[in-house]
Amino acid sequence: MKKTGDQIKRIGLIGHSEKVSCSNAVATAVRLIRVAGRKLFADAATAESAGLKLATFPDAATLAAAVDLLVVFGGDGTMLRVARSVAGSRTPILGVNIGGLGFLTAVPSKELSRALKNVWTGEFKFESRALIEASVRCDGRLIRAAALNDIVISRGVISRLIQLDVDVDGEPLTRYRGDGLIVSSPTGSTAYSLAAGGALVKPTAEVFALTPICPHTLSNRSLILPLTSTIRVRAISPKPSTILSADGDVIAELSDGDVVTIRRSRRTVRLMQLGDHSFFAALRQKLNWRGANV
Repeated sequence: MKKTGDQIKRIGLIGHSEKVSCSNAVATAVRLIRVAGRKLFADAATAESAGLKLATFPDAATLAAAVDLLVVFGGDGTMLRVARSVAGSRTPILGVNIGGLGFLTAVPSKELSRALKNVWTGEFKFESRALIEASVRCDGRLIRAAALNDIVISRGVISRLIQLDVDVDGEPLTRYRGDGLIVSSPTGSTAYSLAAGGALVKPTAEVFALTPICPHTLSNRSLILPLTSTIRVRAISPKPSTILSADGDVIAELSDGDVVTIRRSRRTVRLMQLGDHSFFAALRQKLNWRGANV
């Protein structure tokens, strides 16, 4: 494990290629990193969009294998894409927020200079974040997908409720009737699950959160389960009513009787958190919590 800033000599840059503000932040990072005497690399798309003259790699996975740190510029969507691409790698990721709320992107772009100084002086720690995975056999073929935030089974284009039978570790739980079900990792508790009324979970907690979407029964509430659980969700509605997605990407249309198995993935991602980072401070700042002064 890399413990000091001196051991981080090779920096890889990945940015949201369609954001002009992202290209500006990447250019600023290039200047600061070169002044610090570190070697710079990027994926091909980032180098092209930001007009960078440096060594490139075709994708995030090959870039991660060649560097000591990935600095990712964008929003949580960019971070999710990169995290899934490099899952299982020991290379840590530092997220720089360009724009929105950004729970996964720990550094605001305006604080980039200070953040990099913290990296060079070793004022950081690494957090290992669990991925979750879903598998389902549809039309005779096995489909697998991993997610850092959530696996969602939801209604498709037809505006009517769907039904989902759920069991946990082989024991029946309930039949959900509504717009669907979110199975969230601890990292994903601040994403879709939060918007649907789910519990906030510290990202290092070893739990799933099951959160129904617009449940037809008012007694259905978000449920917290151990991350060692195996969750099986059986679709009761025919195509095209039910959709399976991972981190917002549609994976499959489910037929009546299809069973989705969700469990913890063997792969993880490593996020770099700077010395002053706090999950609770992020909640107060990003969700505008108010109350007693603390």
